[in-house]
Order: sequence, then structure tokens, then C-alpha cells
Amino acid sequence: MELLQLHYFRTVARLEHMTKAANELRIAQPALSKTIARLEDDLGVPLFDRQGRQIKLNTYGKAFLRKTEMALSLLEEGRREVNDLAGLETGSIHLATTTLNRLTKPLGIFLSQYPKINFRITQVSLDEMGKLLTENGDIDFGFSMTPVEQPGICAVPVLQENVYIAVPFGHRLANQETTFLHELANEPFISYKEGHPIRKMNEEICIREGFMPNVVCEVDEPGSIANLVQAGLGVAFVGNCIGDEDLPYHRLKIDDTESSRTFQLVWHENRYLSLAAQKFREFLVDYWTAET
Repeated sequence: MELLQLHYFRTVARLEHMTKAANELRIAQPALSKTIARLEDDLGVPLFDRQGRQIKLNTYGKAFLRKTEMALSLLEEGRREVNDLAGLETGSIHLATTTLNRLTKPLGIFLSQYPKINFRITQVSLDEMGKLLTENGDIDFGFSMTPVEQPGICAVPVLQENVYIAVPFGHRLANQETTFLHELANEPFISYKEGHPIRKMNEEICIREGFMPNVVCEVDEPGSIANLVQAGLGVAFVGNCIGDEDLPYHRLKIDDTESSRTFQLVWHENRYLSLAAQKFREFLVDYWTAET
């Protein structure tokens, strides 16, 4: 049994499709099929049920996949630990996040201080983050404003921001510094798409004040929200962090309700954190402590 076979098997098991797996692994599909067949011969059992071109992980395959994930994860942690013991400050960090905009500036500063550290960043949903942290063990950290409710997850709060209302210049409330949220009950709202954690939090704020926001535009990124508010299509909830300048809209403080967000850095307690990962965690905590 070879290490390469395990890597190939994990990809095929995840996709349950030989051609897609071969494309992702950048090898020829017949070569991949032969590799999986040799692995099955070594084990003495089939790992997939095959019906024509369709393949599906069977009971043997599911059991072997669990051990494969554990073995590959342990090997990766061993490689990182050996690098650390050798005194290497280079390394790699895999970060999953539900939102990218708050990380851009601190990431740039961190990389200017540690240019040999490589980052891999994946934007995911909260559910996907939980799976990556607990089931796959593929990421070092998650960055989210919503707690990851999974066993074994450690978290440290790194950033708290107030929530404001953005209105276009020229809006009836644009000459005010504050507003009561109920004044906006009949306004068109610009928000994130259904299922986004920020949208859920914003809707909960409105529900506490007795209304559901009338969402007329749904987007993926905060930059799109800013552009649509500027264009006059509606109002929106926006965060307020140190460094937000030259805004393309007028920002109102909300007077009548508690409205803030706490961003957390999360990781699994059993995950080995390299020196690079530990440096990054310490940096984020120190960075936002200095900013507040």
C-alpha cells in the first residue's frame, strides 16, 4: 500500500466519480482506475459499488476512508512538527472564512512580516467550516462571526464591531447621526443571500423590533452592498471597524437595540498547530487589540 494510493482514494471517495477525480488530480483516468484497483487488490475487498460508469463508496470503503483521513492528517501533522523542530519559520496556513473583507488588511500586514509563510484561504458557509474543522481536518483555523457548534472546537474572540445602517446620500435620514430601527420598517433593504450568517443575524435584529426587513437585493460580498446603497436601491446593515473611511453612503448609529458582531478565530483542539499557525493566531489577537 502506497501513500499516493491513499491520496487518490480519498479524492475518488469524496467525488464518487473517476473522471472528475482524475481531472482534479491531473492524471489520466485509466491510470487512476488502475491505482484504485491495485488498492482494492491489496485490501482484498472492493471499496466501491460499481454500476456501469457510476461508482458509490460501499461499507468497506466508508470504513477505510475514516482511517485514511486519520492517517493522512497525522502524516501532515508529523511533517509540520518536524519542520517546527528543525527551527523553520516557513510554513503554510489553511484558513476557512465566512467573510473575507475583515481579513484583508491584517493578512497583508502579517505577510509583510512573514513573507515565507504560505496561505490557502477558502470562503465557506458555516456548515462547511464545521465539517472542515471536525471531519476532514483540512484547515488550521476558521474565521467567523457565528460560533461553530461542534465538539472539540476552541475559539478566541478577535474582533468586535458595531452594526450601523447605511443609507444613500440624499435619503430622508441622511442628515441624522442616529436612527431608531423601527423608522426603517418600510424601507427596501439590501442584504446577503438567504442562508448567509450575516443575513440571519441582521434579520434577528429586525425581528426584535417587530418587523422583517423587505429585502429587494441579495448579494454575496460587502462591496456589492455598498455599491447598491450608493446607487439608491435601498438601505443596509453594515459593520463599523477602525479603518473604514471614505464611505460611499451615510452611516447611522442604531439607537434602540443592541447591535454588534463578534468575530472569532476557531480551531480543533486535536489539530497540531505549526509555528506559523501559532504566530498568525497571536498576531490577529494583538492586531485588533491595538486597533480598539
